[in-house]
Amino acid sequence: MPGIAERREQFAAMFTRPLPAGVDSSATTLGGRPALELRRTAGEDVLLYLHGGGFVVGSPRVTAHVTAALLRHLDGRAVSPDYRLAPEHPFPAAPDDCLAAYRELLDSGVDPRRLVVAGDSAGAALAVVTLTRARDAGLPMPAAAVLFSPAVDLTLSGASMRSKDGVDPFFAPADLAWLFERYLAGADGAAPEASPVFADLTGLPPLLIQAGSSELLLDDAVRLAGRAGADEVAVTLEVVPRQPHVFQLDDRSAEAAAALERAGRFLATRLGGGEQNRS
Repeated sequence: MPGIAERREQFAAMFTRPLPAGVDSSATTLGGRPALELRRTAGEDVLLYLHGGGFVVGSPRVTAHVTAALLRHLDGRAVSPDYRLAPEHPFPAAPDDCLAAYRELLDSGVDPRRLVVAGDSAGAALAVVTLTRARDAGLPMPAAAVLFSPAVDLTLSGASMRSKDGVDPFFAPADLAWLFERYLAGADGAAPEASPVFADLTGLPPLLIQAGSSELLLDDAVRLAGRAGADEVAVTLEVVPRQPHVFQLDDRSAEAAAALERAGRFLATRLGGGEQNRS
């Protein structure tokens, strides 16, 4: 079985893509962590993007082409923190880093009405946790959030863990259990800050949740949408047939391109003023 370093290298080699023309990238820091900033225009829109990778692998650069696809609909920049990974830094290091990043954006003068959040898989879970923790701390909410294949139940209790076992092209339940065990390091997987499908989502901004019908984590997305709706959050759930976990990463897929287009327009519309002068 490959070690942690080899897993990270394999993940990066599998998913990293070139950035599109017209997007400038630079290294920065955010919330006390290294971060990647992408800029398309000089506007004031800000996208906070939290990368996925099961809390163990991944980086802002691996998902930068997805971040850039969303940024195409905004007038400004995106920033993605390189939050600490398990097992070297288990829960709650990653959510602490993500909340610090969100707080620093606000402290630096970013208007929350011009701020949106997005993330994939573990990063989508961290996005929800960041919003609930920010709400509890009395911080203003962003304009909207997009969640791709959110991994929001670390207890693996969703029915799709069984019904999609053997259908999911990437994972078996044991694969997810291995990742989550390293992240939790003995912490309670049912705690709302670890598994936000069990959290109170009251007061969160409008959410767009996208998932593929072929993924083990399908029920995470479905139950999160249901929880958000029950908590009076405006939520849109899209389940795309025959698509795998975070299918938006595939830059050759028509389904991925269409999903990213919908997600970008969702964010732009909720930033106010629609997409005028954004595209």
